[in-house]
Amino acid sequence: MALLLRALIVIALIILIYAIIKYILNPKRKLELAHEKKNFYFLDEPKNVRKNFLITYKGVMFEGEKYLGTTEKAFDIISVAIWVKNKDRLQGLQLRDFTFLEQEIRHTYPHAEIEWKSPIKEFILQTEKEE
Repeated sequence: MALLLRALIVIALIILIYAIIKYILNPKRKLELAHEKKNFYFLDEPKNVRKNFLITYKGVMFEGEKYLGTTEKAFDIISVAIWVKNKDRLQGLQLRDFTFLEQEIRHTYPHAEIEWKSPIKEFILQTEKEE
């Protein structure tokens, strides 16, 4: 009986350690932590075209939708639409911040045309006209 009890305790410890490791390595947790600390984090599954990606940058959460199409040599992501989850948090962001985000997205999807949704789209057009 004691041997069975010890085996169950060992199994319970293994399951607990496994659950802790899974929690620590969870990408969603890393995204939330970066969002709280106002750091950059790009959460994406490049192989899954149907799943949107999430970006957090300076405390602002962005979501992007990928569209598959054809390039010269293969099927690839040819278009990305990005919008902000909470428009109130955009305060303080500048054109260079959106340029940085575009560079990071192009690093993953080099053939993609990036389309910003409102109000970022209007902001980029307005600042480009002023320059």
